[in-house]
Amino acid sequence: MKLQMPVNQFKQALYRGRPQIGLWLGMGSGACAEMLAATGFDCLVIDAEHSPNDAQSVLAQLQAIAPYPVHPIVRPVHGAVELIKQYLDLGAQTLIVPMIETPEEAARVVAATRYPTRGVRGVASATTRASRWGQIERYFERCDDEMCVMVQVESVKGLENLRSIAQVPGVDGVFFGPADLAASMGMLGRGADPKVQAAIGEGIAAVREAGKAAGTLTLDVALAREYLAMGALFVAVGVDMTLLVKAATELAREFKREPGA
Repeated sequence: MKLQMPVNQFKQALYRGRPQIGLWLGMGSGACAEMLAATGFDCLVIDAEHSPNDAQSVLAQLQAIAPYPVHPIVRPVHGAVELIKQYLDLGAQTLIVPMIETPEEAARVVAATRYPTRGVRGVASATTRASRWGQIERYFERCDDEMCVMVQVESVKGLENLRSIAQVPGVDGVFFGPADLAASMGMLGRGADPKVQAAIGEGIAAVREAGKAAGTLTLDVALAREYLAMGALFVAVGVDMTLLVKAATELAREFKREPGA
């Protein structure tokens, strides 16, 4: 029995203009990923850039998320062709690739997600989860259409080249990284600075003009709503570790208050 190609619902939503609300996963835990997969978010971002994830832990999280109506996204540590190949073979259909500064870099990322002759992705089938070990019907013919490439712009140089980056064929969207962007602008640790926020707002507008989806991450609910009002179609609004620490801290304070405080 042949299996059908999984449809990239996240990509379809972006192209239909439906905002996607996401949550960041940094704990490297399949159990945590499964718990959060049932909470109602549109997508979960498995972070392999700043979190202790590798191919094995990413695989475990992809498997844990699979039964639930939420789309998994993987952010690799960088855009190396070999690394992208590995995550795609594990079954990831959407990537956020960090530190993209030029259209040439963006084009290389796109090429890494496509098989020859459209790209340079290494060919395998029987050994990959992506093809369900050769059981997905016409996998090689159909998989490219379900790939979604988000490139992450998070530097002054990236902003200078933003319009040309957004116009690269195969780039589905641009994700703005506030923390690194602030550092690149000489404001380390000041992602909420008005100058940084103005740059992100202008970036969202430029990406929209190019007909692509814009996205970013913020833990500020009011700011997340502002980004959506600006036209951002993908906004991550929380991080698993932050949620856990915040909830645990508040619970501890509830019971550790001084008498009469």
